[in-house]
Amino acid sequence: MQIDSFLLNITSDQPDALRDWYRDVLQLPELEGMPAFDAGGTMVSIDSHSEVHGKAAEPARMLLNLIVPDLATEHERLLAAGVECLREPAREEWGGLITTFLDPDGNYVQLVQMPSEGSAALAEDAEQYSAP
Repeated sequence: MQIDSFLLNITSDQPDALRDWYRDVLQLPELEGMPAFDAGGTMVSIDSHSEVHGKAAEPARMLLNLIVPDLATEHERLLAAGVECLREPAREEWGGLITTFLDPDGNYVQLVQMPSEGSAALAEDAEQYSAP
């Protein structure tokens, strides 16, 4: 199968409010000419669906992982915006950092900072974050 691009469609019974949150709080850039956001080259669309009502029943079933260069800064920014944090930043056994937040529908949104050899930022926080 040849894939030309990838579009993740998040459905909600409150798509306008969820769309506002992804734009204004999470700060995903909107795609020009499309009702979608750019998440590092992946399109994220938010829409309604007749079978979706209320909060996510199994929020861990789908993890929206956003790879960021500075997890600590983004983590603090989302906390200051009042976003509920489920998991404080922690180093994974493979070397990266992960923190988990909830969107307004209760979906898990994880920020991930990948390890990089010689990264000053990761070296500085090595003592601050421990394995989960």
